[in-house]
Amino acid sequence: MSALTGATATEFKQLLPDFIKTWESSKRYQHRRDAGVRKIGAGRKGFLKSMETKLFYVLFYYKCYPTYDLLSIIYDCNRSNACRRQFELGNLLEKTLGRKRVLPERKMRKLEEFFKAFPEAREVFIDGTERPIQRSKDKEKQEENYSGKKKKHTRKNIVITDKKKRIGFLSKTEGGKNHDFPMLKRYASPDNMPTKIKKHLDLGFKGFQNQFPGHKVSMPKRKPRTKELTEFSKEQNKKKSAIRVLVENALAGVKRLRIVTDVFRNKKKNFDDQAMFISCGLWNYHLSVKW
Repeated sequence: MSALTGATATEFKQLLPDFIKTWESSKRYQHRRDAGVRKIGAGRKGFLKSMETKLFYVLFYYKCYPTYDLLSIIYDCNRSNACRRQFELGNLLEKTLGRKRVLPERKMRKLEEFFKAFPEAREVFIDGTERPIQRSKDKEKQEENYSGKKKKHTRKNIVITDKKKRIGFLSKTEGGKNHDFPMLKRYASPDNMPTKIKKHLDLGFKGFQNQFPGHKVSMPKRKPRTKELTEFSKEQNKKKSAIRVLVENALAGVKRLRIVTDVFRNKKKNFDDQAMFISCGLWNYHLSVKW
């Protein structure tokens, strides 16, 4: 089960009732909107017969990230239907994770929003993460998405996690050319974070202490251009890296799902952002069941 969906049998069973409620709620809304006279669930049955199959289908897509041609062969359906069902069930999965209250926050414009995302945290871990995409034919999109660090075209997010590896905040998705620190200031400005809570950062956020004095910050020391780091500084950097690895572990948990690891193929607008959002929610859900 875990190899195909990224969820254990226990996680699948606990997620299913909320997924069914979300599906029924969406069908009731559609029934009222269309002023239909048939009962909910009436009409021609699709290739996904049961709710268990529907949930398995969307989790399988996120975990294994097959092409729609392959899905059409596995489920004996038209590739267009495979695509439509994926987007439909993906939206339901997002709402279901919202019911479970495991989706990360997307806004951090007030101090209250920080405490909503991290109600018990005494320290947080901030990092940027990139994932590869196909090279666009549009020159402007090429420039926007080209990452000089990765030497490829990518999409990027900023994440903030706690000590338990739970992702409490996820920024909007931007092109790979954007730097970590400016993105942090756009979507989760340190002005809206409490100064007493310690922030663990890497060198992608260089300048944080100068622009936001008063914050408790842990950041490795950068090697001077013409000198070597002292043995003491090297030892301190190792200790800081050993602590900051928690955010890397959280991102590794999210990237168990191949939809955010493989080269992203989908062209639908904003789907790259939704895919990362749902993947983070599934990781937080995994942690909530685990703990």
